[in-house]
Amino acid sequence: MTINLVTLTSPSSPAAEAYRRLRVNLMSVGREAALHTLLVAAAGADADKAGAVANLAVTFARVGKRVILADCDLRHPAQHALFALPNAAGVTTALRDEKAALPLLPTEAPGLRVLTSGPAAESPSDLIASPGMGRLITRLCDEADVVLFDAPPVTLATDAAELAVQVDGVLLTVAAGHTKRDDAQRAKELLEKVGARLVGAALVNVAADAELRKYLATG
Repeated sequence: MTINLVTLTSPSSPAAEAYRRLRVNLMSVGREAALHTLLVAAAGADADKAGAVANLAVTFARVGKRVILADCDLRHPAQHALFALPNAAGVTTALRDEKAALPLLPTEAPGLRVLTSGPAAESPSDLIASPGMGRLITRLCDEADVVLFDAPPVTLATDAAELAVQVDGVLLTVAAGHTKRDDAQRAKELLEKVGARLVGAALVNVAADAELRKYLATG
């Protein structure tokens, strides 16, 4: 199966460069206060939100970071499909059996491993909010320099808010031409209400500027 992530298939493209710019900005934020764990959360329904998290994870691995991407979207998981990985074990199995070895899977990007969602859960929000989730995050931190989390959109389920208070920071993604202004504002308010550290917002699915395309093509 072919992996279709722009940071892997077209690393010199404007889109890949945009993800590198995002990585640089996040690393700058991390110098002010630790950003070991980061939740990348979509404001509203966004079919490409999983791809945004995955591409960002690749850019961190490209600069020598040990990276783990955990798929905590237990409702509509996508990371296993994006990286062409099996999903027989993952977040759900790690939470149910904390003594077992973490089922981390390598990817085509050296240094990047994925913890897929695992088998379906009856109550995803309860699993994410359980004490076991905090212990799982600690285990992941022991294995990596950067741990990124994918989760359901902030305004559609409580999962993201539950996870947001357990990580060092939250990056809110807004899809150009798709995310409603009200959803973006509501997502921001929901995160602030639970006391999450919102480190910034990223506009995704933006058409590249013609001059940028020309520069990168001749660089």
